[in-house]
Amino acid sequence: MDIFSKIAAGEIPSYKCGEDDSFYAFLDSNPLVKGHTLVIPRREVDYIFDMDDEEIAAFQVFAKKVATALKRAIPCVKVGQTVIGLEVRHAHIHLIPMQSEKDMNFANAKMELPAEEMADIANRIYTEFQKL
Repeated sequence: MDIFSKIAAGEIPSYKCGEDDSFYAFLDSNPLVKGHTLVIPRREVDYIFDMDDEEIAAFQVFAKKVATALKRAIPCVKVGQTVIGLEVRHAHIHLIPMQSEKDMNFANAKMELPAEEMADIANRIYTEFQKL
């Protein structure tokens, strides 16, 4: 089981932002900006384009729901989406609240937020997620 699967299974603590039977969303532990969220399939799949059409469609619909909750919880112009990540061999989408395109630059320094602030951000996003 890879690290993201362990997070989704609750074996490793995370700041949950949304979930259903197939997908899980949680705050990035080293965010680019406040609210930077990762969306993963519960099924272990390395490459997003290895997912079949129905699964990738459902993945995007779930990510859209998380992005909607994220935008309601964290004031921003838009929520950016990117699929990168070679460091963890588990498909994942980055959702990033944007004030400008500079917020999507992964060369930027990562933030370190106190646990209380991370918990508050995640709770705000999850509360909005549950309303959708």
